[in-house]
Amino acid sequence: MAKRHEREDREEMDELLRQYRLLMSGRGTISLSEDSFERIIDHFDEDDDLQAAIEAAETGIGQYPFSAALLIKKADLLISDKRYQESLDLLDRAEVLDSMDIDIWILRTDAWLAMDQQDKAARLLEEAIGRFSGDDRLDLLFELADVYDDYEAFEKVFDCLRMILEEDPNNEEALYKICFWTDFTGRNEESIRIHQGIIDANPYNELAWFNLAAAYQGLRLYEKSVDAYQYAIAINEKFDHAYRNMADAYIRLRKYRDAIEALEKVIELSRPEEVVYEAIGHCFDRLKNPAQARFYFRKASHLNPEDAKLLHRIAVTYIQEENWQPAVRYLEMALRIARNNHEFNLSMGEVQMQLGNIREAVEHLTMVVHARPRNITGWEALIRCLYDAGLYLEAEAQSCAAYLATGGKPVLLFYRAAVLLAMHKTKEALLLFGQAMELAPRKVAKMLDLDPSVVQHPQVAEAIARHRRPKKR
Repeated sequence: MAKRHEREDREEMDELLRQYRLLMSGRGTISLSEDSFERIIDHFDEDDDLQAAIEAAETGIGQYPFSAALLIKKADLLISDKRYQESLDLLDRAEVLDSMDIDIWILRTDAWLAMDQQDKAARLLEEAIGRFSGDDRLDLLFELADVYDDYEAFEKVFDCLRMILEEDPNNEEALYKICFWTDFTGRNEESIRIHQGIIDANPYNELAWFNLAAAYQGLRLYEKSVDAYQYAIAINEKFDHAYRNMADAYIRLRKYRDAIEALEKVIELSRPEEVVYEAIGHCFDRLKNPAQARFYFRKASHLNPEDAKLLHRIAVTYIQEENWQPAVRYLEMALRIARNNHEFNLSMGEVQMQLGNIREAVEHLTMVVHARPRNITGWEALIRCLYDAGLYLEAEAQSCAAYLATGGKPVLLFYRAAVLLAMHKTKEALLLFGQAMELAPRKVAKMLDLDPSVVQHPQVAEAIARHRRPKKR
């Protein structure tokens, strides 16, 4: 049946084109209806033959000079041909004939936007909105929202969508869009009021529940956010975006098992995605289950083998299990993609240290401190590596360099004091230790982590005990 209608339409169009060509050739006394000209114009336009479409429009207007529809069609084509002022002139003529045709106002807007006159386009639509009602008014509000978006009046975009929802609370397009613009503008409190009002009138509007949940999430009210997502899912149990966002809220609440359950539902409802598998892996990582975390990080990595961060996350799960060789293999893969990444080099330095490969460890940790000289983490790892290897001269030199590079962090005085004690430079070590205790006594824990045996020195032990002893009132 459908194929028969399609064939009949094609035959009818072929006949119209035959008659049109006869008319254009001047042969016979062919007369085409206004509707026929509109169909011919559309045919040429759909075939991307702009000039033929304009010619057909001009011919039609010649026969029907008072046809607003043909004037509007030609104006639309002239915009495509970048003849903007001519298009505006035609639209003025069309308005005289039919001032309530919404396409006149929309095409005027297109012309002004094409001429980079966003302010004129906005003023035009603001005027038009007062003239129309119902669906036409909503269409103009959507158009105005797009204009405001074009010239970055983002608060006004939100206002247009709010006005649409005031007139049509169940408008799906507006509900989808206002969710994005709520997040973009940060108008979460207002969004909550809007959507609570919609829900009061229609408690089964799943998008309103979703937007309410997203607004709570924007305010970090995660418990309320989860509750609202649960309502959205109760209405539509296949609402995968609700499960996604709810999983994020659960992660913020550190309810990782609930987050995993929600993310598994996302996988069930939609195609596999790297970000979903990675999020599940992250949850298992937080639950101290490196094997399960690795399983999902690998799934994510299979979908995006060039994502070095996923390879690093897999390596970290092996590090947590003290399984050093597989960790090295994945870190090498990550570093082949991002050779200078400080985080990857730091992990590789730590692993090589554990394997006793001091030269390789120092090489990677040196890259870390060169990449981020003001970040103390790399310096700490480098000093610890050199200290554990008994390379005390180099460890002291790096402690001094780190102290200067990081702006005088007191913890580096503790490290240098420990190195000096190991070098039997007791007097200098105790002097530095005293300075460090004055500046940041709690950081002494870092020194004890580096070498617990330092407490065997009486003066070090006494200073630590004195700090821990409660003060007399």
